[in-house]
Amino acid sequence: MPDPQKPIGVLFMAYGGPESLDEIPGYLSDIRHGRPTTTAVLDEITNNYRQIGGKSPIMGLTKAQVEGAMAQLNPPGEPERFKAYLGMRHWSPWIEETVGQMIDDGIERAVAIVLAPHFSSMSIAKYQAKIQAGLELYRGDIDFATVDAYYDADLLIEAFAARVREAVEQFPEDERDDVHVVLSAHSLPVRILREGDPYQDQLWTTARLIAERAGLREDQWSWSYQSEGRSPEPWLGPQLEDHIPTLHEERGVDKVVSLAIGFVSDHVEILYDIDIEAQKAAKAMGVTLVRPPSLNDDARFTRLLAELVEGRAAEEGWIDSDVRAASAGAPSMPMPEGTASPV
Repeated sequence: MPDPQKPIGVLFMAYGGPESLDEIPGYLSDIRHGRPTTTAVLDEITNNYRQIGGKSPIMGLTKAQVEGAMAQLNPPGEPERFKAYLGMRHWSPWIEETVGQMIDDGIERAVAIVLAPHFSSMSIAKYQAKIQAGLELYRGDIDFATVDAYYDADLLIEAFAARVREAVEQFPEDERDDVHVVLSAHSLPVRILREGDPYQDQLWTTARLIAERAGLREDQWSWSYQSEGRSPEPWLGPQLEDHIPTLHEERGVDKVVSLAIGFVSDHVEILYDIDIEAQKAAKAMGVTLVRPPSLNDDARFTRLLAELVEGRAAEEGWIDSDVRAASAGAPSMPMPEGTASPV
């Protein structure tokens, strides 16, 4: 039986990123499971990171998110109920190694949460598989409760909607009705749709809830994917750098707010793919593109993380059920069939 006096572990997980240009070859090797990276691809990725400052900011931002959540999970002056751990999928500290540290620390129960709101077999499920790999590698026995998705949590929707409103307000008041909002997320291969993966339906649900909360008209926003991979198979689209010129050519849009809702912090897919590549495409068409800040350590988001962790712990009977997490409402899966596509 687990010792109820021991703190509950909280394993926060994120994608990871290189801390310097010198780390990029190793980082790409990890993503590619040891397969060689061509010189052309390595040079291109290195140049992308050079343009955003020579490193990924994801580690520092993720630590700030964890600190914000833990400040609420362990209020000052109260016994320590939770103990935080951080694991990265593709860079140090690797999830498997972090699980090993949790075993060494005597953690018996833990909540695992990925800092990405939408479930996919190609994303969240991969993180969860690494937890299991860590348990097997280090021969441990931790009872993990996972947060699978939180794409329609009220605090998430409000945080994103606030970003939309802030960005629209950067335009002159008499031009705001003409501003078009493009919501986006990382593309995945089209085959996930045939496999019944809930990723796209969850994204579209999030997008519609944000648009509604932000007070956007149906014709004032649209959906796009971004950052598609390099494999030859088809990927979900349209791609952001193609979608913006299409909006301009077909609908006369010349003012755009671009908000990535599949990410919760800045990294190369934001700082390069949007701020440089999409911005370049927009400027070539005479389109003004504004990107509001990512959620990063937004107080609404860190509060949501705390509530989700408390909620899963309460569901498992590890803490009293009358916790704040009841308001977070982690959604159940799968999504209802027939979810309509955004405009």
